[in-house]
Amino acid sequence: MPEPLNVLLIGSGGREHALARALARSPRLNKLWVTSDNPGLLQLGTRVDVPVDPRELYRLEQFCDRHRIGLVVVGPEDPIAQGFADKLASETRLVFAPSQAAARLEADKAWAKDLMRSASIPTADARAFTSAEQAIAYAESREDPVVVKAAGLAKGKGVIVCDTKDEAVDAIKRVMVAREFGDAGAKVIVEQRLKGPEVSVLALVDGRNILVLPACQDHKRLGDGGTGPNTGGMGAYCPAPIATDEIMDRVEREILVPTVDALRREGITYRGVLYAGLMLTHAGPKVLEFNVRFGDPEAQPLLARFQGDLIELCAATASGGLHEVDVSWDPRPACCVVLASEGYPESPRTGVVIEGLEEASAMTDVVVDHAGTKRDKQGRFLTAGGRVLGVTALGKTLSEARDRAYEACSRIRFDGMTYRRDIAREAIETPTLRA
Repeated sequence: MPEPLNVLLIGSGGREHALARALARSPRLNKLWVTSDNPGLLQLGTRVDVPVDPRELYRLEQFCDRHRIGLVVVGPEDPIAQGFADKLASETRLVFAPSQAAARLEADKAWAKDLMRSASIPTADARAFTSAEQAIAYAESREDPVVVKAAGLAKGKGVIVCDTKDEAVDAIKRVMVAREFGDAGAKVIVEQRLKGPEVSVLALVDGRNILVLPACQDHKRLGDGGTGPNTGGMGAYCPAPIATDEIMDRVEREILVPTVDALRREGITYRGVLYAGLMLTHAGPKVLEFNVRFGDPEAQPLLARFQGDLIELCAATASGGLHEVDVSWDPRPACCVVLASEGYPESPRTGVVIEGLEEASAMTDVVVDHAGTKRDKQGRFLTAGGRVLGVTALGKTLSEARDRAYEACSRIRFDGMTYRRDIAREAIETPTLRA
């Protein structure tokens, strides 16, 4: 690959801001191009001047050719599932993202379940339905509580954990009849509800080699104590103390390796991020879901600790050369707290002035990633989405990282600002918690 390298980063949220920070630190970078007006991204890269639309992907291909883009990094799940990696890769250009066929692991949860069954990968028992009536009848026949999932892409929100049969019936109606998650709810998964703590294990896969990254723990529910609706994620920390070396070895041996092998038997060469959302049950780790990209907000604390060359790592992943790359991590833990808009996730309030960003960003070992912000004509930062900012801090201990992140949050202000006060608290109070 030529050096220095022009890089295109596709995506618009906090995950992409964290990726852009890491890409910008690479000595291999010549110019960074971005596909969003996210103010955080615009501070690091130049906005492309063509649409980023799967129906006009040829225009983005032409842009890449014209500006000699050597590496494309795709952040979100939608463009991955739409086949951006297949279309943008060329003899002179690498794409860091799985193929459209591989993206079915996330885009089609029913297909992913079948794949796991065929490879004896531990996961919850589940059935898929395209009929709401049949799904309801099945849920009502179950004695134990279930989880209802939209089978398609729902931006991390299409999962409803049910305590009773009435809740399960209501969840199925929300997903399949009211189409609360759009077309993602055309098919529904009714799944056994597992018990135990959750953990996110991400790995880089280059077709054959697997590089397991430090485990993270996400907080999906809106409110403290895991209450309220599911969201895209309200905070995360890395590493997760609960993911012991023994557990990580089992995850690699029993889940990651068999998954890559099962995909290969399907004729799919997996290259990119493989994200396993796991439940640590009494019987061992079981898969709740697969994602085919970095998690958001898991990427923020993970990349805050990353000390290598991200361009080199992405290129090695895309070209089958992971075995040639050395990766190092800051030994200090990182904690990320998401600041959300009033009304998130159902109807977030936008256009609210944000204050205190410079003060928070000036703190030592703190980064503030823009997720849903914009600038007005006066140059002020305004809220422009549900999840507005991700505040990430490093510390000698997880407790110190958490305290520093919340101190930075206290310096940021906007009307209706919502955030959880208990990110990483359980890990600090019970770091040796076992499933």
